[in-house]
Amino acid sequence: MYDTILYEVTDGIAVLTMNRPDKFNAFTAKMNKEITDALKQAQKDSEVRCILLTGAGRAFNAGQDLGEVSDGNVDFGGFLRDRYNPMILQFRKTEKPIIAAINGVAAGAGMSIALACDIRLASDKASLVNAFVNIGLVPDSGGCYFLPRIVGIGKALELAMTGEKVPAEEALRLGLVNQVYPAEQFMEEAMAYARKLASLPTRGIGLIKRAMYKGLEMDLEQTLEYEAYAQEVAGSTEDYQEGVRAFMEKRAPRFTGR
Repeated sequence: MYDTILYEVTDGIAVLTMNRPDKFNAFTAKMNKEITDALKQAQKDSEVRCILLTGAGRAFNAGQDLGEVSDGNVDFGGFLRDRYNPMILQFRKTEKPIIAAINGVAAGAGMSIALACDIRLASDKASLVNAFVNIGLVPDSGGCYFLPRIVGIGKALELAMTGEKVPAEEALRLGLVNQVYPAEQFMEEAMAYARKLASLPTRGIGLIKRAMYKGLEMDLEQTLEYEAYAQEVAGSTEDYQEGVRAFMEKRAPRFTGR
């Protein structure tokens, strides 16, 4: 179905694996498009209640494949607008939880795509590198948006200006990742985390995601109004009704994502 990624649905989880291990899963034009299309497919599939993004082999993603941009005649603005920006925006538009399972190095745009995910899990052998400065470029693919919001402007500027490599444990301390697991059990732990999210109220999570991201750009009054709207929608779902029934009956809820 895809050439540069693998896509499989299991236990309500769409596992999207960037699959160019010989190139450390570096981005190509086809991979940008295929990731975007796979996210749209997962959004439409009612069986999918969580999305997990990872990389094949030793790397998560090493950023742009420089073989595509080495001739010196690249229109970088058009390059980003055509290829990367639609992909990053699709992460935000997809109203299901998206986990980055960072199995190895995430560098450049590979780090940016991890930051665009909602939750980041890292192998203890993983690292994140804001590598753009090492070739005289600016963080892109949402790097200038997500990084300061996650770690604060001071640390974001330091990471972007120095290109410093951040090992997994330091990334956890900074809040760049949510959990770190031993490499030997990493995918098992990441899938267990994803299964937990997949068992929760999917539409409610989508509304949480939408409201929190919008709240980053709105004032308090606007956020309060949007919360009221989101709560109105959430209160009409089957999962809300099931949650209330389960609470009253003193049992674990059985959410269906509807």
